Amino acid sequence: MNFSLQRWLGILIKEFIQLKRDRLTFGMIVMLPIIQLLLFGFAINSDPKHMPTAIVMADPGPFARAYVAAMRNSDYFAIVGSVDEDVADRLLDKGEVQFVVTFPPGFQRDLVGGKSPVLLVEADATDPMAAGGAISVLNHLGPEVFAPDLAGRRLPVVPPIDLRVHRRYNQEGITAYNVVPGLCGVILTMTMILMTGLAMTRERERGTFENLLATPATPFEVMTGKIVPYILIGLIQVTLILAAARWIFGVPMLGNLLLLYGEVLLFICANLTLGITFSSLARNQLQAMQLTFFFFLPSMLLSGFMFPFRGMPEWAQVVGNVLPLTHFLLIVRGILLKGNGPAMLWDHTWPILLFTAAVLAFGLKTFRRTLD
Repeated sequence: MNFSLQRWLGILIKEFIQLKRDRLTFGMIVMLPIIQLLLFGFAINSDPKHMPTAIVMADPGPFARAYVAAMRNSDYFAIVGSVDEDVADRLLDKGEVQFVVTFPPGFQRDLVGGKSPVLLVEADATDPMAAGGAISVLNHLGPEVFAPDLAGRRLPVVPPIDLRVHRRYNQEGITAYNVVPGLCGVILTMTMILMTGLAMTRERERGTFENLLATPATPFEVMTGKIVPYILIGLIQVTLILAAARWIFGVPMLGNLLLLYGEVLLFICANLTLGITFSSLARNQLQAMQLTFFFFLPSMLLSGFMFPFRGMPEWAQVVGNVLPLTHFLLIVRGILLKGNGPAMLWDHTWPILLFTAAVLAFGLKTFRRTLD
């Protein structure tokens, strides 16, 4: 059969008409490149600056204050204030600061006397990439700050300070300690949303959705009935990941595993409710998959899994804080690497609960609309 331009144009026009009718797919075609461009162009930064830093000032002399001022002017550090050692430890454990810089007693006396006083820098190394650039700046900051004032008072070959960096929670800076626990959240986000997102659309395509609507089951009963079986699947996935993390990658597990599973359960519920909501919005499985990737892409890029969270601009951090994966990554790393308890995790637990409640309420509303 010879090629017919008329038939070919007919098929081409038909596909464009179908694409025009499928507004969700058309929106994905337009929005995904724009989102990728904005995220990679503006939000992603592998050299984070303005890292929150606490100061333990045992010797508040002019030299120590000059050093702190130089840290602030470097743009790598955002000084949150001067605290005592106990508060500094608590801030590091909760992840509220990235660095703690301690000026010991007699810092100025030893500096002027020709000695090299110890300057202790404690870094939250659960994300090794986040601390690397700032630490390299500190290595060169001492001679630049003190050399003009100490000229002629000490030998040129003697460094002005003895900078000692203590990488807390990941002393050797092993990347697997950061990545492998984070994979718990990434894998759960992908699989839980995708599987439940396809659940209702699959029934609609097979023609069994009408039978489900004919039953006396309420929207809440239908949604929760579809969610519960996948909870067990998510728990099995987490168990496999944790086993591999411990026995293959040697990730330390300092915290309470029961607490971890409790947090995992909350995170699973958040993703499952979102998946069910996507399935009630989508008309077919393709649209459900598109909605899943539309949510998964920002979650991967803005949660701090691939790039340092604090290296992103403020607007990206605001968006990232809405995503449950951002908080879950801090929770799982806090439990495994820091041994955090419930009190220190609450600041990241309640956003997941709030997200689940909001998505569940929206999902019930959209599900009722499908009953009409």
